[in-house]
Amino acid sequence: MARLVVPQDLRLRLVAAFVVVIALSQLQSLTLAATVLGVLVLFALAGGLEAGLARRLWHVEGLVALLVVTLPFTEEGTPVFSFGPLAASAQGLIHAGLLACKITAAALALMVLLGALEPARLGAALHGLRVPEKLVRLLVICVRYLAILRAEARRGHEAMRARGFRARSNRHTWRSYGYLIAMLLVRALERAQRVEDAMLCRGFNGRLPHADLKRPCARDWLGFALLTGLAVATLVGDRA
Repeated sequence: MARLVVPQDLRLRLVAAFVVVIALSQLQSLTLAATVLGVLVLFALAGGLEAGLARRLWHVEGLVALLVVTLPFTEEGTPVFSFGPLAASAQGLIHAGLLACKITAAALALMVLLGALEPARLGAALHGLRVPEKLVRLLVICVRYLAILRAEARRGHEAMRARGFRARSNRHTWRSYGYLIAMLLVRALERAQRVEDAMLCRGFNGRLPHADLKRPCARDWLGFALLTGLAVATLVGDRA
């Protein structure tokens, strides 16, 4: 079922993901948004969402939880309960639930459709959709080297801890983190210069080589039509 609904052609998958997220962002009914979220959760479980992608979803849920906790106390309406001088409104609770469902559903849809894509394949799909070459190159290189910079930051932090550093809320801690960030920026600049020199030595002329993508097959178009059709139908049903 997952192979039938999700297009294998990356260009169609990108466009379908864009349509799905736009449709989810326009929902106004809490019941419909919760229903869509439940369907996406079942679809993700049936398709076997990878553990790494599931951990990324928990990061999103942390921000959603903060939104759910604070929004009911900041929106006017019928009081439901109070916490000291603050009162949570029914309208705020409904609005918070709606936003939580829409954000979670959009993040889950993106992870199901695009979460497992490699940067090079994603860049080739964007290039196939006629996205400007500079934006494609910026995306591919940033995604490729963010992991390297993250590993360098981890090694620097471990070196600080090996020398007895313990994070506290004082001037020494903030100065140490400032030195760490400055070191990362300097090393990132040096690495960028070395990468540019290496690319020029290999004949780089301002355009990254992208593999030619095959034409979408009938199954791809069927999956694309199903995804976009369901997204549009959901939006129309929300407005009805």
